[in-house]
Amino acid sequence: MNYSLEVIAFTIESCSIIQQAGAHRIELCDNPAEGGTTPSYGFLKKARELVSIELYPMIRPRGGDFLYNADEFDTMKEDIKLCKQLGCEGVVFGLLNDDGTIDKNRTAALVDLAYPMQVTFHRAFDRTRDAFEALETLIKIGCERILTSGLTPNVTAGTEMLAQLIKAADDRIVIMPGSGVKSNNIATLAQQTGAVEFHTSARTVISSSMKYQNQFMKEELNTVIADEKEIRACLQQLNQTIS
Repeated sequence: MNYSLEVIAFTIESCSIIQQAGAHRIELCDNPAEGGTTPSYGFLKKARELVSIELYPMIRPRGGDFLYNADEFDTMKEDIKLCKQLGCEGVVFGLLNDDGTIDKNRTAALVDLAYPMQVTFHRAFDRTRDAFEALETLIKIGCERILTSGLTPNVTAGTEMLAQLIKAADDRIVIMPGSGVKSNNIATLAQQTGAVEFHTSARTVISSSMKYQNQFMKEELNTVIADEKEIRACLQQLNQTIS
């Protein structure tokens, strides 16, 4: 069994940490407080220069829901073109209709535009009204994988659904568990669901290095950064599962 681990990078420093730790893929995002949005051009370009492992930028023009207007959709198209120009291996996005179904036409259009890059349909999937209907739709459209927590807030609660989705996918698309994947549960998750790819934030928070701070400003200027120790621990657990 060949397992792979994808890790989110919210900062440029995180990209180097993730590659050094031995992860297989980076999901590149901005705005952790929003759950991830499209990174800037400078962030994209520098990340591509720094790392040789697979780079999958998030294509999400704003936080909130996944029901996009025409201008937002056009923005997504332009960001996908840019990712292709920069040599990214894939992109990550998700579009829904207001009734909780996959937005087939526009998702298919973005998949076609992204080619030859691969596409991960992200956790917008967890907001669909019928997971198995959505699964078949995304297979027909040609997505490479689905990032999901099993239609629950985290993978621990969604383990049974994840196992059902992986069985239903029948190797036609990758089901990648994400949201709450950690070194203390990743091996169990692999055994209970049959998943072979995993998505983790594996992040920690570091305090500002500023020597001077205005005490009247009631803000903690902390930074979210990848946790190399946790990434290595996740990989170690997966390697032990193989053996």
